[in-house]
Amino acid sequence: MAEVAAAPVADAMQGVVDAAAPEIPVVEAPAVPQEPEYKSETLYIQNLNEKVKLDVLKASLRGLFKSYGEVLDVVAHDNLRMRGQAFVSFPSADIAAKAMKEVKGFPLYSKPMQISFARTRSDAVVRTLDPNNFDSHKTKRTEHKKKTRYTNPLKQKFRAKRMAAEMDGAAAVPATKRPNVQMPDEYLPPNKILFLQNLPESVTKDQLMALFAQYPNLHEVRLIPTKKDIAFVEYVDENSAGAAKDALHNYKLDGENKIKITFARK
Repeated sequence: MAEVAAAPVADAMQGVVDAAAPEIPVVEAPAVPQEPEYKSETLYIQNLNEKVKLDVLKASLRGLFKSYGEVLDVVAHDNLRMRGQAFVSFPSADIAAKAMKEVKGFPLYSKPMQISFARTRSDAVVRTLDPNNFDSHKTKRTEHKKKTRYTNPLKQKFRAKRMAAEMDGAAAVPATKRPNVQMPDEYLPPNKILFLQNLPESVTKDQLMALFAQYPNLHEVRLIPTKKDIAFVEYVDENSAGAAKDALHNYKLDGENKIKITFARK
């Protein structure tokens, strides 16, 4: 019976304790303001395969990213400092953010891409979104380049390497006897004028006109009277000249000797 009576007493005592205890107000900690995530219309891409030709790499990047929106520009260089890197610009930061989220780590030519937002706006972005300030943007960027050219540690490192390589080369070959090395014809940059070699001495201008007129935008054929085995063929633009060069290089004009076709030196 004592146990049965004890329960109401215990409940009553608990009520007194609860009533006597002051209410402690709950104070919520103030929310810490978070800085918005930085975004840019341009993506900075690293860890690209350096063995891939520059034009092929840029075309591959454009093809990969165009599914997310218009690609304003793809910038990449093959110099020592910028090798393996590229910049891809879009018309908005949201498009760039979505592309980065989905493409980051994609193994382009067997190397996973490292992607982040570029720290400054690209020329293509400013030209498209803020054309009135493009001149000002270009001036500021040029001034920034001049200021950081010799103070940026990374640039200093590559400059020191280049200078050391040049000094080693100069030491290996005396300046007075240094050979005049000329770029082989096969590696000359595109030109709208083609240089033909190893032509049959009996070839005529009409024959060459008929041969090269198969490809659009032919402008002129020039033979050299004093040297009959060479000639120049000019097109309206470099792309047309390149198409003709690729198609007719090593063509046997007389059925025997292959004609050699390269871009003319500029």
